[in-house]
Amino acid sequence: MLRTLMIASVAALALTTVASAQEVSIKFGFSSTADLENDNGAAALLFKNYVESHTDDISVEVHGSSALGSDADVIQALQLGSGATMHIGGTATYNTFIPKVGVLDLPFLWKDYAHVASVLDGDVGNALQADFEGSGFKVLGYGFSWGYRNVITRGKAINEPDHVTGLKIRTIQSPIYVAALNAMGANATPMSFNEVYTALQTGVLDGFEHAASMAYSAKLYEVSDHLALTRHLFGPTVMTYSLNLWNQLSPEQQALVQEAADFSLTVARAMAAGKEQEALQKLAAEGMTITDVDTTKFVEAAQPLQEQLASDIGATDLLTQIRSEK
Repeated sequence: MLRTLMIASVAALALTTVASAQEVSIKFGFSSTADLENDNGAAALLFKNYVESHTDDISVEVHGSSALGSDADVIQALQLGSGATMHIGGTATYNTFIPKVGVLDLPFLWKDYAHVASVLDGDVGNALQADFEGSGFKVLGYGFSWGYRNVITRGKAINEPDHVTGLKIRTIQSPIYVAALNAMGANATPMSFNEVYTALQTGVLDGFEHAASMAYSAKLYEVSDHLALTRHLFGPTVMTYSLNLWNQLSPEQQALVQEAADFSLTVARAMAAGKEQEALQKLAAEGMTITDVDTTKFVEAAQPLQEQLASDIGATDLLTQIRSEK
């Protein structure tokens, strides 16, 4: 009888342990489509696959297309430690939460992908991680957008800089992005990404600005037809975890989550340059007209704007470091 009770107790304890382990369910939310055509979606799916193939203790629910709310909604949920566990998106989506991070989103700042990597993986990236943690986010790593951001319009081609003037162009709800677009002459219109398709369809917007991969993934070629290669912003990305929920994970679980983030972001970064060109080709195949634009005027205007904006957010020292990186 005693042996039977002991066996039953051990079995019950094992079931309790398994149930407890399975309670770690990561809700990974973001505004991009959860597919392999864009950097955020690909990184999230790679992360999920890595975690779930290495443990039964953690499950990952991927919620793309703003299924958990806008980027701002998900970010706020991370701060609260309720409603969402992880987020991936442009660092610009954090500008209103952590103003200094906006230094990564200044217009015409980045030389190339190598320059971005050097900065994000160096002293500047490390310094900003402390600001993220101070606001309730654990930074798991920085990523690359799959391409520079360009101006994409409906029915209005942009063949020279002055053609941007007065156009209602959607951008991220970031003061840095708004200032950058306005400096180019556009009428910057902050709007959640999931609202862009309808706004273009109904004529509320003249266009939007984003990477070609995002435009293709979200099928925005159905409601736009011209892409001007302005390459005005790069838009580094960041993968974050609610710091409150992070501190509830065991050391072993934290290590696995970090490994998964490192893996997914490394793979996604390596694909960036190729995916940018692939997306441009796919958009052209869908009938979109792609034009080169002389951005000299924009670049010249961006230099003093960079300094002004960096000063406004207390990041002049970081801007100096970014400019000096090779």
